[in-house]
Amino acid sequence: MNSLPTLLALPTDDKKASGLLYTPQEIAQQPETWLATYRSFCERHAEIKRFLQSAGVSWDPARRPTVFLIGAGTSDYIGRSLAQLLRRCWHCEVLAVPSTDLLTHAEQWLLPGRNYLWISFSRSGESPEGLAVIERALKAHPGIHHLIVTCNAQGKMLQMAERRPQMLAAVLPDEVNDRGLAMTSSFSNMVVFGQCLAHTDGLEGYEKILRQMAEAGAKFLETASVCTAGLAKRNCAKACFIGSGPLKAVATESALKALELTAGRVQTMSESALGLRHGPMAALDDQTILVAFLSGEAKVLGYEMDLLEEIGKKGLVKTRVLVTAAPNSRLNGLAEHVLTHALPPGFGDDYRPPLDVIFGQLLGLFFSLHYGLKPDCPSPNGAISRVVQNVLIHS
Repeated sequence: MNSLPTLLALPTDDKKASGLLYTPQEIAQQPETWLATYRSFCERHAEIKRFLQSAGVSWDPARRPTVFLIGAGTSDYIGRSLAQLLRRCWHCEVLAVPSTDLLTHAEQWLLPGRNYLWISFSRSGESPEGLAVIERALKAHPGIHHLIVTCNAQGKMLQMAERRPQMLAAVLPDEVNDRGLAMTSSFSNMVVFGQCLAHTDGLEGYEKILRQMAEAGAKFLETASVCTAGLAKRNCAKACFIGSGPLKAVATESALKALELTAGRVQTMSESALGLRHGPMAALDDQTILVAFLSGEAKVLGYEMDLLEEIGKKGLVKTRVLVTAAPNSRLNGLAEHVLTHALPPGFGDDYRPPLDVIFGQLLGLFFSLHYGLKPDCPSPNGAISRVVQNVLIHS
């Protein structure tokens, strides 16, 4: 089981016995499903555009809404990966706000006299915190517009949006409603949907970007699979992921994937390149794999390379892996592994999260197998489940 194609080729009974029926396929299908999500968005493009206009996204800049990108766990990291892109394209304030924070401190987040658009991301549409947050907002703040993005056509969030003019729900294709515990294709496809939202006024231009990303993703699956399968055999107890700007969300999601899929056998952390020096670097040691998602922006890359040089000179980690958009001879000697995307020059960091996160997903998958776990259900003691359960909502 030393590559993704090997896992995909296993007989169905072997996949079921090893907990590999869903997760490998859900990782592998991503480049193809991104295009399906785009087509799904196009089918409702006019309806979505009208809703965004009614929410004020195209109003005079001074009157445009404050946009909250809402979710819990991986669904929160969707918002983090989209916030800068949406802010740049919509010219309004966009904040990634966890539903877990809104549940406990909603009134501290909301300012009187402001317009708001809440975009809620949820694979299942059944998150107790997400449902409670929307229910409370509908009662206490009926003027807020809500866009629900989910992968489950039967979810309660979808039902809540029916016959409410201030709400609109969008369901992604069923194949990205991941059946495995860990969100993989559901994460990247909801990010793609969010990128479509950013380009509602110029969707054709985004299609070119997405096709470039899907083509690069198909190639990246091959190289990343071989690399991560080898890394998982090195018995590293820790993994540190770093990224800057929208790629910080990739680092955070990758850390969660490795933690979830190993049931905590691998301790993980994530930070920005500049943030790592401010304390977290103390956790790096010879049992750590360092994965850096490097920016394509020259100024940002300069800071990241400074950090990598310092880590190398100090000999802080066991293995360094770099994921980068383009070849760069200046990276020679800074890492044991350098993986380069097949992307055109100048491809923006804002669009890379669905592509880069594949590395973190695959590393979590092969770590899980290395520790004798079943990736589809990697929590032997039931500490976590596919949909969070037993959350008591307090009034």
